[in-house]
Amino acid sequence: MDPVIVVGAGPVGLSLSLALAAQGVPSVVLDEGPGKDEPRPARTVVLREDTADLMERLGCSSLHEDGLRWTGWRSVRRKQLVRAVPLGEGQGTVPLPSPVHLPQHALARGLRAAVAAQDLVSMVPLSRIDTLEQDDHGVTVHTREPGSTWWRGSYLVGCDGARSTVRKLLDIRFPGRTAVERHAVAALRADLPWPGEAVLHRAPPWRSGGAEVTARPLPGGVWRLDWLLPPRGELVTPDALITRIRDTLEGWCGETPAYELLDTGVYTLHHRLARRWRSKRAFLAGDAAHLLGALGTQGLDEGLRDAENLAWKLAQAWHQDAGELLLDSYQAERRAAVASRLRAADQSLPILRGGAGLRTLVPGSARGHDTLLADGHLGCGPLGAPPSYTHSPLAPQRAEGHVPVGTAPGAPVADVRVTAPDGTAVRLRERLGQGHLLVILVAPGTGVWDRRHWMTAGVMPRLVDAVDALPVKAELLVTESYPGATAHTVLLVRPDGHLVAAFSGVRPAELHAAADAARGGGTGPAHTERAGTTTRSDRTADVN
Repeated sequence: MDPVIVVGAGPVGLSLSLALAAQGVPSVVLDEGPGKDEPRPARTVVLREDTADLMERLGCSSLHEDGLRWTGWRSVRRKQLVRAVPLGEGQGTVPLPSPVHLPQHALARGLRAAVAAQDLVSMVPLSRIDTLEQDDHGVTVHTREPGSTWWRGSYLVGCDGARSTVRKLLDIRFPGRTAVERHAVAALRADLPWPGEAVLHRAPPWRSGGAEVTARPLPGGVWRLDWLLPPRGELVTPDALITRIRDTLEGWCGETPAYELLDTGVYTLHHRLARRWRSKRAFLAGDAAHLLGALGTQGLDEGLRDAENLAWKLAQAWHQDAGELLLDSYQAERRAAVASRLRAADQSLPILRGGAGLRTLVPGSARGHDTLLADGHLGCGPLGAPPSYTHSPLAPQRAEGHVPVGTAPGAPVADVRVTAPDGTAVRLRERLGQGHLLVILVAPGTGVWDRRHWMTAGVMPRLVDAVDALPVKAELLVTESYPGATAHTVLLVRPDGHLVAAFSGVRPAELHAAADAARGGGTGPAHTERAGTTTRSDRTADVN
């Protein structure tokens, strides 16, 4: 079978190719550029816990070499500290994970290094497509000079950014809002009063502070500073930016400390959402499918989730000729999740940026508004929390044996310690992304047993037989405990880490039905109704 064609070699395209390779699917990455990324210290990315783990699973070493995990978050209004949140393990009682902050070119470099070590990925630089044709068996594209070539693939994914050529060739509309926010940005090296902590300062009291300034740390004493600008205003001159830098540093430190200016820029953020994310055998992902980033939301985070969601579904289709429902579920799940994020941001903008329009949606004082804004930066709440595919077309029908646990069906599973088939204890997320389902038995006390004994004790033999009989490949794992689960609860988890269902004990027939639904093979009323239809979340997801 022909490889998957990935158009675009940014972090999303590179991650998709690596995720496909991890599941035995070859790909060709058509890179419009020369095969390397220009260093831009002021262009950085913030990865949440789930996307940072994805990068590590894919072999990207940049997170350790060039990234910094924040130790805390501070919200300040005028001269008053509004909120101080410790982040990461062992940092008090607040269970908020620590985001990873690194330059985007460093992330791309780490992904390129991982691709170079992967035999199943072929990189082709200086390859801009100008023709895209599809038939029942694959996709054909043509790349222009200097390397004029026809390429044949089983599927194609456009990861080629906001001005996506793939999206235009597929004639997919990209409606939305222009210039939602505008920021002046500077990367500089300086000693600030909060080493390792990110700071959001609203209404700073100095003259050039504007409405908001954010400081986010990087390794080596480097900081990225963002000043919120009016959506449409005068150009930010170099002298005006230097004045902002000096005033801000003096406001924070009492006087302007010595600093080294590394890079500057002005970024305009747009909110857009493609009407369709799938056209036959072609798909859109990342900025080609959506643009967001206001109020601390992270567009790259969502792009990486696109790649993780689509990779295992394309792998199923590539290896086993999966049905249309499985491939359609990519748009149904991911478009609805991003649309929900965009709606939350657009509803909050009039309030958090000083308007009076939808004040009833965010009741409370300025402190409450600051908390909502911080959630977008920290990956919490409607502006930042990882998505849950509650209404996925892959969700199984409700069965008698289903039981509630601390994770709702469709939500990302908790990263508990599990015992792998070889007897080693690992984090659950380390077993994701390998193209198969995970079946997890909650069995308290097994940690003190020799694996040779508990593999043949209690419910294990029956569960092993049930897993072997599933319609798709699955891996059986054991955990001592899981939030909200009792002993002998059985969890079924998708390859991308979202919970399919939880069962009270070993129920082979119900486990089989849920696994069949998760691969898009369900034939019950719920799946018959969803197949080939547009969900309510799709109908209401457009950005005006």
